[in-house]
Amino acid sequence: MLMKFASYGNMNNAQQASKHSRTKAARTPNEQLKAHRLKKNWTQVYVATMIGTSDVEVSRWETGAAEPSLYFREKLCEMFGTPPEALGFIADVAAPQEERLLRVSPTLPFPLTSLVGREQEVTAACTLLRRTTTRLLTLTGPGGVGKTRLALEIAHEMQEDFTDGICFVSMASLHDAAFVLPTIARALGLQESRARSPLEQLKAALHGQHLLLVLDNFEQVIEAAPPLVELLVANPRLKLLVTSREVLRVRGEREYVVQPLALPASTALVERAAIVRYGAVALFMERAREMLPDVALTDDELPLIVEICRRVDGLPLAIELAAARLKLLPLQALLEGLEHRLAILTGGPRDLPDRQQTMRNTIAWSYELLSEEEQRLFRRLSVFVGGCTWEAVEALLELLDGSKPTDVLDEITSLLDKHLLFQERQDGQEPRLHMLETLREYGLECLAACTELEQTQDAHVQYYVHLAQEAEPHLLGAEQQRWFNRLEQEYDNLRAALHWSVEQGEAGHSLEPALRLAGVLERFWEVYGSLSEGRVWLERVLASSEGVMTSVRAKVLNNAGWLAHWQGDLDRAQALCQESLKLYREIGDTPGMAWSLYRSGLVAYRKNDYTLARSLVEESLALFRKLGDQQELAYPLLGLAIVAVGEREIEEARPLLEESLALFKKSGHKEGMAFALLFLGYALLAQKEVTRTTASAEESLALFRELHHKEGSARALHLLSQVLLYQGEYARARSLLEEALTLFREVEDKHGIATSLLRLAQVYAVSRDNLTTPGLLLEESLGLVRELNDKGLLVSCLEELAHLAAMQGLGETGGMIPQAAPSLRVSSEALLWAVQLWGAAESLREAVGVPLPSSELADHEHIATAVRTQLGEQAFAQAWQKGRGMTPEQALAAQGRSQHL
Repeated sequence: MLMKFASYGNMNNAQQASKHSRTKAARTPNEQLKAHRLKKNWTQVYVATMIGTSDVEVSRWETGAAEPSLYFREKLCEMFGTPPEALGFIADVAAPQEERLLRVSPTLPFPLTSLVGREQEVTAACTLLRRTTTRLLTLTGPGGVGKTRLALEIAHEMQEDFTDGICFVSMASLHDAAFVLPTIARALGLQESRARSPLEQLKAALHGQHLLLVLDNFEQVIEAAPPLVELLVANPRLKLLVTSREVLRVRGEREYVVQPLALPASTALVERAAIVRYGAVALFMERAREMLPDVALTDDELPLIVEICRRVDGLPLAIELAAARLKLLPLQALLEGLEHRLAILTGGPRDLPDRQQTMRNTIAWSYELLSEEEQRLFRRLSVFVGGCTWEAVEALLELLDGSKPTDVLDEITSLLDKHLLFQERQDGQEPRLHMLETLREYGLECLAACTELEQTQDAHVQYYVHLAQEAEPHLLGAEQQRWFNRLEQEYDNLRAALHWSVEQGEAGHSLEPALRLAGVLERFWEVYGSLSEGRVWLERVLASSEGVMTSVRAKVLNNAGWLAHWQGDLDRAQALCQESLKLYREIGDTPGMAWSLYRSGLVAYRKNDYTLARSLVEESLALFRKLGDQQELAYPLLGLAIVAVGEREIEEARPLLEESLALFKKSGHKEGMAFALLFLGYALLAQKEVTRTTASAEESLALFRELHHKEGSARALHLLSQVLLYQGEYARARSLLEEALTLFREVEDKHGIATSLLRLAQVYAVSRDNLTTPGLLLEESLGLVRELNDKGLLVSCLEELAHLAAMQGLGETGGMIPQAAPSLRVSSEALLWAVQLWGAAESLREAVGVPLPSSELADHEHIATAVRTQLGEQAFAQAWQKGRGMTPEQALAAQGRSQHL
């Protein structure tokens, strides 16, 4: 006789009524079961959750509306610790077999919480299951990703698709594959047969049945997968939905990888409505409201919520555990606590299995299913940050074991199958292995517990020092972009290696690995605009570098000085470069001296000491010629040209720039080409060759952008804005300057920020709308100039402020100059102050040797003439002379007192 499983929608109303009447007539309330439950102080929900059914079904058992199957009887006896008779379970031997089967209809647990952020996954999985070609669908993913909850939602969604119902079977309590088929049989209400094996019994019972079996937590009984295929072959209308932390690896299996919940890449430009639709954010907010109904999460807190969800890898279980902590911790404290995720992600609901009450238990569940060799590999791979290549894994294992690994491919494949690793592929790049940060933290804990942490991190440092040193010769030349890309890809690992090696050095171990890493990474920090981070690392290693190899320390000193130079910290840059040069001279290191002289010269140039700058760079040029390296010779040639441009010696600068550019092109050195083109553009602009300036600046910008060189890109944008300003295209000039300012702020180049603010003030001033905006921009620029003690830039600020005061006095705009000149009572007062500022600026220009750029001369003379006409020659001359005798600070403070001249 065919057996019909009356789980969902598989009987018509008459059948259901007939069954209901039979059951009602035959059964009385099970007072013993209810009494034992109440004695334990357990709810029906708790009992249902613990044995894998619904609280509705437990209620039916207690009221006598239904009788539990043999499987659930055994689970209840195990849970209560009593024999069947004590719970009121007495076999009804008189009842016919068919009726007993009808009474034990399989049940599908009804979730107690909503499913959030999985709409697409539910739709996709249902679509797959509805295909005739899909017989076995396995939901895979790491622990805590929500496979069971997703499977339940899919099953509920598909109740009408299977005429003989859906049966949910949990494998969580099983540890032996031999019990899988008997467990399925009991869940289906089948009595144990002595005549047939469980497989044959299931084949016969399921024959012709249009049924979906949901098998949950299959990873720990994975060896039982082959018999499932036999069931599918014998029963063409049967389908299986399996949840597992690894694939079953059997014929006909279709894998659906359940990914962590989606997160926005950034919250900066995303509206609130869009952010809260991301699955991870939506789940956190819903669970937070469930925990604290009165909680009000504001728009300002959304970035914190996103970062919390990102910190826990978007794993639903981790998000729910994190949200539960809001009872004690505000969002900011929660985020800070998640620096150590596993200590915070605890305290799950008591009615959940132990493995789901903390993230540590969830991960431990997966870890303990690994072989000893797989556990060791998992621990070791946790040392990598931000992923790694296969090459890096093999190198690490060889360093640790002293020989090349032989079976690592199979072990990594196994970890990939178990979703303890995942692989990322990018076009044209070697695949990378990644580990979720939550898993990685557990792996590091295991490394420490096994006393393997120090040895593994030392090997990690050794590999990445080797990689950095391999990259170094290629960071100046034709292959620099490929190697910069490689360093960028490995930067998280390089930073981790640097952090560990610095800590070891500070603890009394060798600091040399840290110094070597930092020495190479300076180029990366320079090009990619991580100047502040680079300076912190370099200063930190220098603080503990006394007694290390002189050449290594001299290199780090030079590099630290160079990054300080880029940020406008010129006094510190000069001190570091001079100390580096001194050490190189002591050991007679010619290449080191050459580079240190070159960089020291450009620092002197930035300090407006052109005489010293020229001397240092010329000495550098002589040493580079002696070394005979044509590629490196291009640098001091460029340096001399830069100094010449600063001195307005354009005729001298242009051939130097062209020679330098030719050498850079010959060697394919794109960064060098970009800088040569940039300063060639400045030289051309000084000679008012506007078309060629534009071409040179645009080519420079393209190269800098190709290299992801933020500092260079900002400088090229700045030059292009000057061309546009010269041509009167103020709107476009302002747009480019704002873009340049953003980049300068990103790399924290204070000199670049101050210069961009100054030029923006000029753009706003010449647009003649009002003087409020340029006044504010100049105020911020002046603050930075004072901090930097940059006299050359201070001159420009004085002149621009004079220009604004003159415009105010001449009545060319109805605006005001806030704070810079808040109370100019009459136009003549503003004009007199403007002349004093010009006088002070002229005196300072003479002192620092910085002539007025020829491109600005005409505008300066035009407005000065207008002011002279308005004031009269005598008053103008007196104010000018008064200004020349003032310090810049005195001139700035003179506003409002010029009527006493």
